Amino acid sequence: MFDETSDPKVHLRTYCDKLVGVVKDERIRMKLFMRSLTGDALSWYISQNQKKWVNWASMASDFMDQFKFNTKNAPDVFYIQNLKKKPMETFREYATRWRSVAAKVRPALEEEQMNKFFVRAQDPQYYERLMVIENYKFSDIIKLGERIEEGIKSGMVTNFKAL
Repeated sequence: MFDETSDPKVHLRTYCDKLVGVVKDERIRMKLFMRSLTGDALSWYISQNQKKWVNWASMASDFMDQFKFNTKNAPDVFYIQNLKKKPMETFREYATRWRSVAAKVRPALEEEQMNKFFVRAQDPQYYERLMVIENYKFSDIIKLGERIEEGIKSGMVTNFKAL
């Protein structure tokens, strides 16, 4: 589903990939496209005079023009380095959200770069413990982060913010 916040080019490509058997019939592809939209993107589609779209290419072009700002607003390294954990968010929820945003950085980051940026984005009580494993898998970093979180909650790990 495209909700106006992701990359429209990626949406068009995945939409077409899902319609393998329908790809040859542009009219069906164009009619079904509405079902892949939600929120403001769906409102935009419904408000269009669909008779102006003579083929899939013209509709896809209008769609790209309308939502191209998303491709120019991709997060950068500075943004992900400053993406912090929300107060009521668990470490795993935060790491998942952070990784999802980091995956949108262009040019794409290598796994090792992503891990280093994630570790560097942490508060001190996490950073000092996670930096020793920043070259490990992201899933290992999450596991250790959860253990640190449990340690903070139980009082076994000092929470620098609480001091």
